[in-house]
Amino acid sequence: MEFLSVLVAGVAGFAFGAIWYTVLAEKWMAASGVPLDESGAPANRSDPVPYVTSLFGAILVAGMMRHVFELSSIDTVGKGLVSGFGIGLFLVSPWIATFYSFGARSKSLILIDGGYATFGCTVIGLMLTLF
Repeated sequence: MEFLSVLVAGVAGFAFGAIWYTVLAEKWMAASGVPLDESGAPANRSDPVPYVTSLFGAILVAGMMRHVFELSSIDTVGKGLVSGFGIGLFLVSPWIATFYSFGARSKSLILIDGGYATFGCTVIGLMLTLF
């Protein structure tokens, strides 16, 4: 059952990312400097590697969060939401900000990607505690 909850939580985090980046697509493309094709869409949009990597990454994050939740007795929806939010905001997002700051990336990109990390981990934390 634990594997299934990790899988569901990872897929939910990935799905949240699809929504997040669809809503923020234009701002993200401008801030990230991703190469665009003639239609104005990312040039690599048909390449499955980023999508597979993202899904696999979300499942790995969900697996580690489940392990941390188990060790910390995080077993209610409220605890899962707060813990997921904290993991995203205080563990993942600072690393993103550090990498992007040294790489001279825009503040907008830091906020967009840090926001996904924060709220994606929140969704994963919610899903882990629902099962």
